[in-house]
Parts: sequence; C-alpha cells; structure tokens
Amino acid sequence: MNNNNYRTISQLPGTERPYEKCERSGPEALSDAELLAVILRTGSEGVNVLDMSRNILSSLGSEGIAGLCRVTQAGLCQIRGIGRVKALQIICIAELSKRIAHADIGFEAELNFNDPQTIADYYMEDLRHENQEVMYLLCLSSKGSLLKKEIISRGTINSTVINPREIFVSALSHRAACVILMHNHPSGDPTPSQEDISITRKIQRCGHMLGIELLDHIVVGDHRFVSLKTEGLMGQGGRMRAAS
Repeated sequence: MNNNNYRTISQLPGTERPYEKCERSGPEALSDAELLAVILRTGSEGVNVLDMSRNILSSLGSEGIAGLCRVTQAGLCQIRGIGRVKALQIICIAELSKRIAHADIGFEAELNFNDPQTIADYYMEDLRHENQEVMYLLCLSSKGSLLKKEIISRGTINSTVINPREIFVSALSHRAACVILMHNHPSGDPTPSQEDISITRKIQRCGHMLGIELLDHIVVGDHRFVSLKTEGLMGQGGRMRAAS
C-alpha cells in the first residue's frame, strides 16, 4: 500500500502503525524504519514518516542503521522531508546509542587499563563509527587510574600529524606515570600499518627518556581491535592478530 496519503503515524491504518505493533508484539518486532518512525513521529508535506524513515536508511547504503552514527546534519538535510529539527533528532539518537553502550560496559574509572580487551570494548562505539582516523591519548596515574582522556589527532595518523612532544607535554601536565594510545581504522580492519608501528616505537623511545611508559597502542576496527603490545609490535618482531 502507498502510504504517501498519510502524514502521521496516527493516520495510518491500525495494522501499519508502529506504536500499535510495538504494544502487540514488543519493540523487537519493529523494523529499523518503524523504530525510527516512532521516534521521528511525523512526516512532512508529501512524505509520511514511515517513507521518510525508509529514505533515511536507504541513504546509508550497505552500512544500514549503523550508519546513523556517521551522518551529519548537512547530509541529513539533503533527504526529502528532513529539516534542521529532524536532523538534530537523528544525530541525538546516534549519540544516545553510544552513551547507552558505554553505560552497559561500565565507567571509565572502573576500567582495567592493563587489559586491552576492556579498553577496546569501552571505546569501540566512539571510534568505530568515525569516518576519519582519530587518536586518543589516555593519561594514567602510577596506580593505573585514568587522569585524562583527550583527542590528540584527527585525520590520517602519520609522523607529520603525531608529534611525540605534544603527547608528552600533555602527559607531563597531567602528571601521568604512563600513557596509552588508541586510534581507529575507518576501513574496519584494525591491522596496524607500518606507519602505526613506526610511530608507536618512536613515541615509546621518547617515553623511556622522560620516564613515562607507553603501555600500549590499540588500533580499533569494526568490532575488532589489535593491541600492539599483545602482538609484540612495540618491540622487535611480533605477530599481528585481530582480536574479536
């Protein structure tokens, strides 16, 4: 049935209303488009909310609903029926999903920073949806608690962007005893590049001279990660293996 004659969910036939379907069968019975339609509530002139939701998801291509974490306000406003308010609603939905994922794992203060799996699990939702490389610096106390997390680079991670001096100026300003680096690969493949390995070893050598240990460099992909320390890549040799 063509739903374009119906502007709001309440105007749809009862069997097609996501609200009623949710009450009958639970939210898990709703399609991605129906869930999005419930949140957006209304369509706009010439397009009802279900069709609008389908158009949004279609614009994300093969990524599907996970692509909502990458969309921009400007990009959403190019979709028929999406204006400033609805674009902001969608962006906030994506941010809320990230925060729920964090809340489910636990708080930063309770992370075990000796366990790369725990660290990767916590920050995965922040990093895996980025469409460019982002590097985090985690500054830790001598007891292993987090003193500061900050973004030190956006864009391609290479020696012209990552300056060891900036890393250790920040670490010293927070009186860090040790640091951890973490960045993403937007391709989804967390296999470290030779540039990743080279930069890591350079930063590690600088840290030794300053008495601030580089504990690890974790590369995050799509639901996968690689710990350069675990794989022996912070020194000579080592074997790459993506953890899942």
